[in-house]
Amino acid sequence: MHYIPYLSTLVTFIFAFAVFRRYQYKKGPHLLFWGIGLIFFGLGTFTEVVLSITFNPLALKVWYLTGAMLTAAWLGQGTVFLLIRKRGVASAIAVALAVVSLLAAGLILATPITQAAGAYQVTQAISAQYKDILVRSSLITLLTILLNIYGTLTLVGGALYSAFLFWRKKVLVNRLLGNILIAGGALMPAMAGSFVKAGLVDLLYLSEFLGVVLMYVGFLQATASQKVEKPAAIPASKAA
Repeated sequence: MHYIPYLSTLVTFIFAFAVFRRYQYKKGPHLLFWGIGLIFFGLGTFTEVVLSITFNPLALKVWYLTGAMLTAAWLGQGTVFLLIRKRGVASAIAVALAVVSLLAAGLILATPITQAAGAYQVTQAISAQYKDILVRSSLITLLTILLNIYGTLTLVGGALYSAFLFWRKKVLVNRLLGNILIAGGALMPAMAGSFVKAGLVDLLYLSEFLGVVLMYVGFLQATASQKVEKPAAIPASKAA
């Protein structure tokens, strides 16, 4: 299980590159926020790699900030830009998210590390040890909950809503399937908290990997060009 974060990091940054490359041509703000969210996801899995080799206080804080707080919210904000077309609404929410994210970053970076760090074991998942090492205030806990609720509802809910629209209109089956895969992939890391509470901490790594793979496949499926069949030509005799 401890080698899975290597694969997750690789897939995530490849995914992020694909999103930013599409943003270069399409210029949609939803792509920009998805790309930033994926960078956060990649930083979270990369710090898991670091923490599987040695303990580093900054790596632990970056892991919690990006993985536990920011990733879902920024990915979800991308979906908000995609679905909310009323002028200024998505931008206003994005400004609020940026302010909350900066507040979260300041709180996490200022959070002290306990003496339990001296007993840190690289052979155990960080998700099983961080609570004894990182002192989280009630405000940090509250922000973590709110950011994850916002991110999960917007990302998963937005993907399912988009899939429903394509299903109802009976068009663009590739986007229907793509959004279903994205929703399923987004739910995988969200389920990780349940695994940790159940003592299955290693499944966090597996859920992250499966989640990003499903989202990437869904993204490729949803953005794939689909041929539009042209109606058959009517013979001149019949047309007359």
